This record gives sequence, C-alpha cells and structure tokens, in this order.
Amino acid sequence: MQYRRLGKSSLVVSALGLGCMGMSQSYGTPDDAESLATINHAIDRGITMLDTADMYGGGTNEELLSQVLGKRRNEVVLATKFGNMRQPDGRFLGVNGRPEYVQQACEASLKRLKISTIDLFYLHRVDTGVPIEETVGAMARLIDQGKVRYLGLSEAGAKTIRRAHATYPIAALQSEYSLWTRDPEGEILATCRELGIGFVPYSPLGRGILTGQVKNAEFGPKDFRRMSPRFQGDNFQKNLALVTRVEQIASEKRCTPAQLALSWVLAQGEDIVPIPGTKRRTYLDQNLGALDVSLNASDLRRIDEAIPRGAAVGARYPDEYMNRLGV
Repeated sequence: MQYRRLGKSSLVVSALGLGCMGMSQSYGTPDDAESLATINHAIDRGITMLDTADMYGGGTNEELLSQVLGKRRNEVVLATKFGNMRQPDGRFLGVNGRPEYVQQACEASLKRLKISTIDLFYLHRVDTGVPIEETVGAMARLIDQGKVRYLGLSEAGAKTIRRAHATYPIAALQSEYSLWTRDPEGEILATCRELGIGFVPYSPLGRGILTGQVKNAEFGPKDFRRMSPRFQGDNFQKNLALVTRVEQIASEKRCTPAQLALSWVLAQGEDIVPIPGTKRRTYLDQNLGALDVSLNASDLRRIDEAIPRGAAVGARYPDEYMNRLGV
C-alpha cells in the first residue's frame, strides 16, 4: 500500500480510501453481508481511510461500519459527514450548519458508529443561512471535547474554504473529481494547496461510467443515476463516447478503464486521496490495481487531450442539488 498525508494534518492514510455510501443507498439494493466482507477485505489489503455520512441510508451506513469498527477501530481513519438532513423516508429537508445542530449531529454519529472519537468530521454541504465561521467554530469545539480529531468541508467554494480555514484549520476538502468532473481544477485545488488542505475526491470513477461496465441507462428504481442528467438521453450517449477513449488508452496500458481513471486522479498530486466506492470485494481488488499503473507525462497529456476539462455532457446532479455546490 502507498500512503499520503492529508494536507498539513497528521492524518496519514492509504493512497486510496473506501467510500461506503453505495453500501446503503443510491446504487441498488444493499447487501450487508458482502459490504461487511468488502470493508474487512479493504482493511486487510491496507486501506486505512473509510468514508461515510450520517445521511447515507438514513444512518444505517454508520451502523453498518460500527460492526467492523468494534474490532478494527485502531486500523482505520474514520471520516463521516453531517449537515444534509433527511426525513426517515429519505426526503431531503435541507442543509443545517447551525452550531447547536453540529453538536447534536456529532453525538448521534458517535452513537451509531459506537466509537468515542471521529477522526475527520466533514460539513457535508455549506449552510448558506449560517456564517461558516459559526459552523466551523462549533465543529472546533468538538475537538476541544475530544469527540473529533480533524475538520473537513465538502463541495465548498474557495471563499468559504478560506473563511473556514481562518476560523480553524481545515484538514481536507471532499468534492467530486474525476476524468469527467474536473471542476475543482483551478481555484479550488489552488486554494487547498495554498492553505495546506488535503483533497479527497469522491466518485473518482464517474459514478461507475468510467469503469466501462455501464453501457446503458437502464438503472433500477433505487439507483441515483436515474436522476442524473449525465446518464439521460443524448447526454448519456455522448458521455459513452468519452468512455470509449478511456478504454482504448487502458487497453494499451494493459489495465482496466477503472484503473486508468483512478491512476489519473492519483497522478494529479500527492495531496490527493480518492475514495472510490464499492460494495464488492472483486471491484475493490480491481481498484487497488490502479496503484500499480504508472502514467508518464506523455500518457497524462494524451488522456487530457482525449477527455479535456468540460468534456462531459450534462450536469452531475439534478438542478435542485446543483445550487448547494461550490458556495
């Protein structure tokens, strides 16, 4: 396993983490037995960073992880997120960054996870109705209480990142980043690097399309991609053409398209720790093979020419979600 440090923090984690969201929501019917086997297998293979959130499965994802953490807590860096509120039926209620809710959300996560301290506590989305200084100030008090070790933000804009970091050091920013989602390039990544904040890309495989395994848009009723503009109609067909380019280069590099896509993300900087999600051991092992793929300057230039920034067609979320990003 290769390891990387998250920004200027003391958190040293595996170069690839494991995103656990799909084990409980968004990608079909959960399979807890295989998910638990996958988490344990990930740790056995050297993965040390596990990522969850209180909203995933309405809290059931944290409860799932608790079954592993009970015996293997000291082997992992546990990251969870708060701020997105849902009703029990899954209906979104809004973003909550109020100081009193920060405390409540943390204590609820600790209870579900059955641990005493969260290693990395993210604000899942920025609450535009609450000054970020107030939210981060409340998060910092959790560190004083010993309930959290480090703070993070997710999908925040550059100005918000600066204000938050001035209130209390931010260890990591988690945002979507992949060959077909290159929005953070430029101001976001530059701000993180200037301030010494680690960058944690989620969905580095483009919600599965960059694996080359998604050839049609016939998703099940519980699959989030049914709502994504990038997976609909002409958008989807145009995006499949991008995947063909990935497949061609991957074939020449003698690796899978997923491994090429992950290797590209890893090559964007030693301060980047992607967290591809999977609920199956087979795909986990395939993803880890990306660490053995070497991309030279010529390879990176060719990939960039094949899939330039902005090449993907369609928004990455439905309109009602997009206005909560990058603020």
